[in-house]
Amino acid sequence: MFPVRLKSLLVALGVILLIATSCADDDQAMAPVSGGDQFSAEVEGADMAPSPEDLVDVAVSAGEFPTLMAAVQAAGLVDTLKSEGPFTVFAPTEAAFAAALEALGLTAAELLADVETLTAVLTYHVVPGRVMAGDVVGAMAMPVTTVNGAEISVTEDAGSVIINDATVVAADIEASNGVIHVIDQVLLP
Repeated sequence: MFPVRLKSLLVALGVILLIATSCADDDQAMAPVSGGDQFSAEVEGADMAPSPEDLVDVAVSAGEFPTLMAAVQAAGLVDTLKSEGPFTVFAPTEAAFAAALEALGLTAAELLADVETLTAVLTYHVVPGRVMAGDVVGAMAMPVTTVNGAEISVTEDAGSVIINDATVVAADIEASNGVIHVIDQVLLP
């Protein structure tokens, strides 16, 4: 049997998938991001100048984060991420969400409805302030406190930034109230 805390986290991940599935447009299936390299190439070619849009608007307009955005909405965090900030958001790809659920062997139905845990998981992906990739050059297991109060570990090695065990696959996507870094795994507190 799973420990209570792990079980709660698993429930939160299921809720995320269920919400994303139910919020998807019927005319357009939610296709997972096909891999970090392709997504990075798309982002690298984009204009990285500061956007007049906030974090939520930037993530929604990118069209790459339907699961994350559905979870943010379900947890009631939209207004927070639209506020002045600034915030640094580590945004898991669709493939990261799918892999987390598959690895846990759970269905969305099994994981329904723990908003408190969902909020804890989502706020574990947010750091106060605007932290650009260049700000962590040379970091070795640097502890950084997230919005939920728990710490993540940040390491930079040969140009790759690692957050806990997740790799940043696209960095420095600016918004008016912060920055988004795309990661290849869901972070669990």
